This record gives sequence, C-alpha cells and structure tokens, in this order.
Amino acid sequence: MSERIEIFKQMLEADPSNHMVLFGLANEYIKEGNHSKAVQTLEEYISKAEDEGAAYGMMAKSYEALGENDKAKKAYEQGIEVALGHGHPSMAEEYKNILDSDFH
Repeated sequence: MSERIEIFKQMLEADPSNHMVLFGLANEYIKEGNHSKAVQTLEEYISKAEDEGAAYGMMAKSYEALGENDKAKKAYEQGIEVALGHGHPSMAEEYKNILDSDFH
C-alpha cells in the first residue's frame, strides 16, 4: 500500500466529515490499480457528498477495469445526469461519447 494511501487514511481518521479525503483516497486506489477499493470508496463518497459528476466517471472506469460493464454503464449514465444538474455539459458530453463508443 502506498504512503499516499496511508496519509489519506490518517486524514480521514482525523476528520471523518472531510468527504474530499474520500475522493482523494479513491483516486489513489485507482492509481495503484486497486479498483475494488476505489469503487467501495467512491460509493461511500457519493453517499456522503454532493458530487458534480467526476466521481461517477472514476467509478465507471474502475468498474470497466473490473470487467463489470453493466455497472460501468450505469455509473456513466448517473454521471451524465449529475453533471448536467451541476452545469457541467462538457463532462456529460464526455460520458455520452464513452457510452456511444464503448457500450454499443
């Protein structure tokens, strides 16, 4: 386990209400290739924080890496909805393009 993951875990222990730490921790899990932990951490983040769409894209990519394409597709679809709701049309368009090209 990387030193950065340990630092994020310590930060989370010190301040469990800092939801951005969960986002950062998930990103570190992705960098490490631990997509199962990334999905678990992103699900926790989304349940506690109001994400604007980025976490759904990260989750979708992790699901793809795990071979769970149905869950990846659903995460992209949710990401589109959330991104549009927060005024991020370019993010929504990126997710639509991924769905159109990778999930026919």
